[in-house]
Amino acid sequence: MSDMKPNIAAAKAALSHIEMDESPVTIRNKSRDFFWYSPVLKAEMDHLEADFVVNPKSEAEVIEVLKVCYAHDVPVTMRGGGTGNYGQAMPLAGGCVMHITGMNRIKEIGQGYVIAEPGIIIKELDAELKEKSGQELRMFPSTYSQASLGGFVAGGSGGVGSANWGALRDLGNINRLRIVTMEAEPRVLEFTGEELHRVSHAYGTNGIITELEMPLAPAYDWVEMFVRFDTFRAATEFAGTLTKEPGILIKLASVYGAPIAHKYFQRVKAHVTEDDHLCGLMVAPQSMDGFLTLLARFDEGEVIYRSDDVVWDRHPGPIYEYGWNHTTLRALKFEKDLTYLQVRYGGDVDKVMAASEAFADKLYMHLEVMREGGGISFAGLPIVQPMSKAELDQLVADHEAMGCMIFNPHRYTLEEGGRQSADQRQLDFKREADPKGLLNPGKMITWDEPDFDYSDMYSYKGILPKPEAAE
Repeated sequence: MSDMKPNIAAAKAALSHIEMDESPVTIRNKSRDFFWYSPVLKAEMDHLEADFVVNPKSEAEVIEVLKVCYAHDVPVTMRGGGTGNYGQAMPLAGGCVMHITGMNRIKEIGQGYVIAEPGIIIKELDAELKEKSGQELRMFPSTYSQASLGGFVAGGSGGVGSANWGALRDLGNINRLRIVTMEAEPRVLEFTGEELHRVSHAYGTNGIITELEMPLAPAYDWVEMFVRFDTFRAATEFAGTLTKEPGILIKLASVYGAPIAHKYFQRVKAHVTEDDHLCGLMVAPQSMDGFLTLLARFDEGEVIYRSDDVVWDRHPGPIYEYGWNHTTLRALKFEKDLTYLQVRYGGDVDKVMAASEAFADKLYMHLEVMREGGGISFAGLPIVQPMSKAELDQLVADHEAMGCMIFNPHRYTLEEGGRQSADQRQLDFKREADPKGLLNPGKMITWDEPDFDYSDMYSYKGILPKPEAAE
């Protein structure tokens, strides 16, 4: 980031005609995301706060904010719905938080695509798509009702729909991104193809997304189900086999190892025991015959809930709100000191089972099955027992020693939350698009310290000091 001291007062004065939030409570709320899933990030980031929050309503206002903040050396951090849990939207160096949810227009709905502004809430976008075109988004996060489309692309990696469509950055899952650079004279650029990776999943560190073109799929009245199994292996094997079946269309295949459902799923508890393992599923209605035929091959499997034939006294709500990051969120409501990991096991059930057995006293297994290449991959979001940072680091190291890939949710940088290596395309584009390093500073290690060795957590030198440490 620029060594010059930011002139906050001058920037605010120059932007006073654009909607700003003045309330200290609102500024604090809009300076936070779901970072508190991690006890490590909570300790590091809980004090962080922007100097001011601006709410642009158009691309022209975004350009003006970036131009003014560039002139006055003010850091800019983007925020949508604020549902990221790696601290993606946390302003490490203070400055300006640009809250984008006022840019929420749908510009065009076509056959197989939609063009929209980044601030639109995904649930609202999907509802309009279904009403006007009979189509829906291919994938969305479990925070469907809160997350913004631009935030999902800038900070997400997959979600509900990945059981069929793979990861968000896989070819064909984003059509086009329109972005604005942070320079003396901001430029508007449009990326497709290989260039999309410059700014997708970049935390807004090298350009601000102002328009997205996303692919769509036909909308279905998905049959949502819980299926009970006696063993974790059987539940895992069934979810993997189901996801591999090319003729059965699904949108979600989650596995909740015991005792997650009994312990943390309040509306499910009465229908399971603490020894039951569950699959949470979304299956297209026209695929139900194939689904039931497949399930009959698994002697243990028992459907205990169907959204198209509800017999429970209390409706459990959407099944996707039990999966992905919502599994951890539900557990945290009961035990606030729990946390989680994000693990990629590949398509090997034996590796999943080995991890389940090795760490049985440290975590409860939770899997999401994704398409990956021509096969599948088991993505783990296990619920982890309360631990210190050192214990979490050891748990990560132990997983890696078993050949599991960790996307560490107890780190706030792009690289540490990914593959612990630089994405050269993103770094090169940041040099071009953000010459002062003012966009979401501290989130891209290779901008600050190209030779960082990842032996311990990166600590950004420009992070706002904690109040007790301030002079």
